Amino acid sequence: VQLQASGGGLVQAGGSLRLSCAASGRSFSGYYMGWFRQAPGKEREFVAALKRSDGSTYYADSVKGRFTISRENAKNTVYLQMNSLKPEDTAIYYCATEITSPGVYYTSSLYASWGQGTQVTVSS
Repeated sequence: VQLQASGGGLVQAGGSLRLSCAASGRSFSGYYMGWFRQAPGKEREFVAALKRSDGSTYYADSVKGRFTISRENAKNTVYLQMNSLKPEDTAIYYCATEITSPGVYYTSSLYASWGQGTQVTVSS
């Protein structure tokens, strides 16, 4: 599966963005669809995940209550709605899928397919 992430940009603190991740070639597979981010000089970190089987959602503590992950099956697309953005949310955001291990949605190394990343910059 090929993933195409889009929707990043420059926004002021307190603003909102919606990221999209479209799958092509075939549908999302594996247990979860996930979003991760990587800021300059930092390791890639988990942001949010959605369980394919029942739609359960999971969030990093740093984004809980501000970000929402969702999917639109008809469009083979996963979204990340980001509200109340903070400068510390500045990073490249990546979507990922094809994780075959249950319960460890937060582990980036277990995801086999990744999008190219989209830059999110939040100014203070």
